[in-house]
Amino acid sequence: MAIEYPDHLRYLDSHEYVSIDGDIATIGLSAFAIDELGDIVFLELPDVDDEIEKGDSFGSIESVKAVEEMYAPVSGAVVERNETAIEAPEILSEDAYDRGWLLKVKVTDTSLDGTLSAGEYKSRVSGES
Repeated sequence: MAIEYPDHLRYLDSHEYVSIDGDIATIGLSAFAIDELGDIVFLELPDVDDEIEKGDSFGSIESVKAVEEMYAPVSGAVVERNETAIEAPEILSEDAYDRGWLLKVKVTDTSLDGTLSAGEYKSRVSGES
């Protein structure tokens, strides 16, 4: 199965993705990263109303292979977290970009400085696999 890199998203070197609609950012983990991790067994995410800071760890993802920190592409207050993904983390493998999002964050700065386009991200990760 080919890994997708949706063009409407921006990506971090650490494999998180972000999209912004108004002042709400949706954050998730790229299908490439999920594929590399293998079977996801546990997800730790911040609570609603928690503040996250761009560049800082906001949680962790655990697979049968490894535990990895996840890093915030934006700063803001968590307005929603994907409870379904916490209870059934396998949905990340099934649908990383639609049902497998992790957080929705109310951002004060919608700048996506330091993020990569889908093409730039795909070029970076094609050298990793």
